[in-house]
Amino acid sequence: MNARFKSIADHALLVTLADDISDDAHDLVIALDKAIAANMPVGVTETVPALVNLLVSFDPVVTDHAAVEAHVRECLEAVEIQATEGTVRRVKVCYEAPFAPDLEPVASATGLSTEAVINAHLAAKFDVLMYGFAPGYAYLSGAPEQIQVPRKQTPIRDVPAGSVIIAGAQCLITTLTMPTGWSIIGRSPTRILTGDPKHPFLFDVGDRVTFQRIDLATFERLNSETSHE
Repeated sequence: MNARFKSIADHALLVTLADDISDDAHDLVIALDKAIAANMPVGVTETVPALVNLLVSFDPVVTDHAAVEAHVRECLEAVEIQATEGTVRRVKVCYEAPFAPDLEPVASATGLSTEAVINAHLAAKFDVLMYGFAPGYAYLSGAPEQIQVPRKQTPIRDVPAGSVIIAGAQCLITTLTMPTGWSIIGRSPTRILTGDPKHPFLFDVGDRVTFQRIDLATFERLNSETSHE
């Protein structure tokens, strides 16, 4: 196993387990993350899994890069790789106007009808690979090949929170009003930011996400309910 270790500042170690994104690479990342969590060494404060690597943060007053690396290597030697089996999460999504400005462009680019794009998105099973870019931005793999489109050449500003966006093989539900170059195919009233400091995001890395279609009236009702919580 050709793991690579890189010191990040004085308080973290980046462990890279593969060069290319794949299910096997991500399963190894998750397995290592769980192995470290099960035997957390003194001084380690957090582990953050990503697509092909794992960031291990620690208190530099208590331990150092060499000690953390040695522990990670021990975990790697004993780790048992299994297919990731997280919690299945269901996210509601409305594909109606004005929430899906890129639905027709995606249909045009893929040669499908808008209903076929929606049905492909609903039939897919997405896996939570990592968090990044902004709070609660969970990168989901699993967009069906027939609806995969590249990022736009020019990002769009002020994309509302809750937008369901796709690019390549990935999907994401935005949590903030921010720009994006991904295609916006719907909007969700499902709250990703939980407000619970112990579990701030709805998903954990390794969870599986499926989408459930709702109409505009249902979206407005659910969105009103969550906004008053």
